[in-house]
Amino acid sequence: MDYSIPPLLGYLLALVQLLGIATAIHAVFTVRTAQGAIAWAIALLFMPYLTLLPYLVFGRSTFDAYIKARRHADREMRNAMTNLNWRPWAEEALAALESEAYGNLRAMPRLSRMPCLANNQVRLLIDGEATFAAIFAAIGAARQAILIQFFTVHDDALGRRLQTLLLERAAAGVVVCLLYDSIGSHGLPRSYIERLRSGGVQIEAFATRSGMLNRFQVNFRNHRKIVVVDGECGFIGGHNVSDLYLGLKPPLAPWRDTHIELHGPVVACLQESFAEDWFWATRQLPPLILPEAYPGSGMLCQVLTSGPADAQETCSLFFVEAIHAARERVWITSPYFIPDEAVFAALRLAALRNVDVRILLPARPDHRTVFAASSLYAFEALHAGVRVFRYQPGFLHQKVVLIDQDAAAIGSANLDNRSFRLNFEIMLLTVDRGFATEVERMLEDDFAQSRELAAGDDQNIHRLRQLGMRVARLISPIL
Repeated sequence: MDYSIPPLLGYLLALVQLLGIATAIHAVFTVRTAQGAIAWAIALLFMPYLTLLPYLVFGRSTFDAYIKARRHADREMRNAMTNLNWRPWAEEALAALESEAYGNLRAMPRLSRMPCLANNQVRLLIDGEATFAAIFAAIGAARQAILIQFFTVHDDALGRRLQTLLLERAAAGVVVCLLYDSIGSHGLPRSYIERLRSGGVQIEAFATRSGMLNRFQVNFRNHRKIVVVDGECGFIGGHNVSDLYLGLKPPLAPWRDTHIELHGPVVACLQESFAEDWFWATRQLPPLILPEAYPGSGMLCQVLTSGPADAQETCSLFFVEAIHAARERVWITSPYFIPDEAVFAALRLAALRNVDVRILLPARPDHRTVFAASSLYAFEALHAGVRVFRYQPGFLHQKVVLIDQDAAAIGSANLDNRSFRLNFEIMLLTVDRGFATEVERMLEDDFAQSRELAAGDDQNIHRLRQLGMRVARLISPIL
């Protein structure tokens, strides 16, 4: 009996193997992190039949053609805004930067493209009911323009409430621009979009798959959540538009999240971030509004935007800088904990400096592979002297950093590789003791509803689950 491989099949197998070798070399040269490059290269060398297509979709994290196009669009947008005489408004609101707390964050003035601004008011919004009550109230009072951007918009009860409200304001003559991520909102039905569009709402999808070279690109996402009303009131944080974020969908309910409401000159920075993404999607500027005057007192704030088109890894560097700046404490909450080497080293060093380092994570998984990898990192952090807590009542989705007694950051960025290198994110850094105290009280309440991991907890995990955690960690750089 002849067991030889047919010649054509043999040629195909050899071709796939050669493609695997060539693609592994490509991964070594192009994947941004050493861990990611190793993970892809090994998989492509030994399992090319299984990994070539996933690498085409998920692995080419630089996507030079897309990044160059995005950077070019950003330059065009900034040139257009310069013609509007946009930035000079900030001169009176620029912070003197004499704050000791801000001075400890020495890299921030150059890490962020946005200036640190004084005279802002920030209100903490805890969980979905408070968040959407404030957002809907602001939208309902809009007179000129509404800029609204979410990663996920669902056609459910909350999504339809938003839809109705936007249609009402558009009918009243308010300019409404709605931007959603094409991957995060992949389930949004065409009927939802067309009803808004026919009612006068300008609605667009943020996509990164334009162009022949990017047609398989689904790895970059716009994870920002921004609402700006009349150039005077802004919102950012962790919530998306879905009943899930109101805690109405088990098994993840109740949903724990945090948003903030902003007033003052920093709202202009939210408009600039929105304009950058809107310009990419439409090649047009949205309506941009600057109030004639701002209140004469308030806190220091700085917007930090980050994304894969940045020349440097802005989001990862922000976490490293925040941890290094801490002298007394750094408390971080995130739904996912997959730090890169730099962030994990910063956490270790902070613990060695006797800084009170705490990480608050969910006790329930929404993505099991990510949760498994996150669990292994959590135990390693515990052994390095970091206090790790698991939030018990429901799923924890907030993204908050509290630094010492005066500084706090809230926004959309998670403590993982996707936020560090693949997603477009936005965070707001605040420097104000009163607001930091509010954040401290909020987190203390969360810690009170959490279980702190103890030394030896990892010894009670079944061997098979430990193996799963380690396998998940191996692929964590590409999650």
